[in-house]
This record gives sequence, structure tokens and C-alpha cells, in this order.
Amino acid sequence: MIKQVVTGAVLGAALIASQAAVAADFTLRFGHLANEQNIWHQAAETFKEEVEANSDGRIEVRLYPNEQLGSEMDVINSIQLGTAEMTITGESLQNWAPKAAMMAVPYAFRDSEHLHAAVSGEIGAEIEEQITQQANLVPLAWFERGPRELTSNRPIEHPDDLDGMRLRVPNVPLFVDTWEALGARPTPMAFSEVFTALQQNTIQAQENPLSLIESASFYEVQDYVNLTGHVRSWIYVVIGQDALNQMPDDLQQVVRDAAASMQDYQAELFVEDQERLEEALRERGMEFVEVDIEAFAERARPAVEEALDDEQRALFEAIQDL
Repeated sequence: MIKQVVTGAVLGAALIASQAAVAADFTLRFGHLANEQNIWHQAAETFKEEVEANSDGRIEVRLYPNEQLGSEMDVINSIQLGTAEMTITGESLQNWAPKAAMMAVPYAFRDSEHLHAAVSGEIGAEIEEQITQQANLVPLAWFERGPRELTSNRPIEHPDDLDGMRLRVPNVPLFVDTWEALGARPTPMAFSEVFTALQQNTIQAQENPLSLIESASFYEVQDYVNLTGHVRSWIYVVIGQDALNQMPDDLQQVVRDAAASMQDYQAELFVEDQERLEEALRERGMEFVEVDIEAFAERARPAVEEALDDEQRALFEAIQDL
């Protein structure tokens, strides 16, 4: 008899669990490239918790970090095909929406406050509208990214200090053109090859956000972090427009409210993380160098403007006028 009661209880619990598992009316498969320790994923976890709680279980959010659903472009394609719903994406969106190129244009933004004013205002709304119209993706939230800084083995305070320095850049024509205009000798190279190239003095410098400078251990082969801040950018959390529109208005609002909370939470984590990264790199012996930002921006501007089309150039100028 006791055995029957226990068995019945187990079966009942299993039935309840099974019903809970299928109770959601909508499932949001949210794939991205960051690992579980990254602040983007930590922010995504708060989104999941809030959406599921405030929708009374009518929406289930499944998180897939570490490119489990494929690369950034793979997940975008999956969203457009209806086999995923959400991702975190940046300037790759310019493949559909040319205005999204502003997300990685050198010296588009003077500082973090300037970037926030642009992205949170009419310029950001203009970029988001084009993304929605042409990529069928709805930006729900945006995260500031750490600015790209120049590391080297001699201090760089002015473009004149570059003087033909061999500098690794990603294989992005705009980056190559910009660093040539600044007086360096940019060399496109795979990121995986950079540490060895610096170690062997094949190149003398590289540029990346502090997070990558730390994770790639560049402090072992570079002495200075020159605060060029040459690319200040952000990244969007997007949802497929079709997936969002399938939900009733009340659930759409739950998703949007949770996204707003996620954005605020990530912003707090971002500030803390930037402070931690600077302290960690200083402890590992790197010296931080203030540079003449205006001189860098002025010398880079002709190359930047020449690389942009008319629509992008108009947007770049609007950002400068803010």
C-alpha cells in the first residue's frame, strides 16, 4: 500500500512537471556568442527570469550562450527563418540596414555620454527603424561595448607618435584606411595570431577593448594601453518581428519591460567591469596613457567620411552635431 502511495505521488509530480514544461504559449530561443561569465549573458539571465515570472509562465525563454545556435549571422538567419527568436548583434546588421554601420565607425562618438545621447535619442531611433524595416528584427535593448584602445610598447599620445608603427587590425577596410590616415602601418591579421606576432615583433601594436586585452593576455607582450577610444560602439538585443507580433499586446509589453530592465542591469555591470579590467591590467604592469583624442579624430575624419555612403555620412554628421 505504501509503495502504491509513493508511486502515485511520484507519477503525480511527474505529471505536474510535464504539464509545467508544456504550459508556455510562446518560446523564445535566445542564442548569442558570449560565454556564461560574460555580462551579456548575465543580463540575458535576468531577462529570462523577469519574462517568465511576469508572464505567469506563458512565455518560456531558452538561453543558448557560446554560439550553441551558431555564429551571430547564423542566429540572425535562423530568426528570419523562424527557428530562433532572439540574439545579440552589432554592426553585422549593416548587411541589411546600412545605418547600422554607425555602430563601429571610428571617432563617431567623443565619449560614453555622447554615445548614450545618440543611441537613446532620435539617431538611435532612426537606426532601429531601419533595422526593423529591412532586417525584420526589432531592437529591444542595447548594451554599450568597451571602447577599442591601442596597446603598444612605447607610449602614444599623438598621431605623430605612430610614425609607421606596424599595427594589427581586423580585416575591415574602414579600420585599415583609418589607421593609415593616422600614420600607422595597419596589418590585417586573424585575432588568434596576434599574441605570437607581438611576441616576435612582427607587429608592434594592436587595438581591442580592454576585455580582449585581458583575456588574450596581451599584458605579457605589451606595456602600454593608449586611451585612443577610437571605436565606441554598442550592440542590440533583437527579437524577430514576426515572433513578437504573434504575441498578444500584454505579453509583448512583458517582453519590452523585461528588456528595459535587462538594459539597465547590463549598464551597471558594464561600468563595474570596465573599472575591474583597468585595475587588473594595471596590476599586471600595463601603463595607461592619455592621448590627444581631438588630434586623432581630426586626422582620421577624412578617411572615415570617404568610406561612408551618402546616407551613412549624413548620419555621421548628425552624430557629430549632437
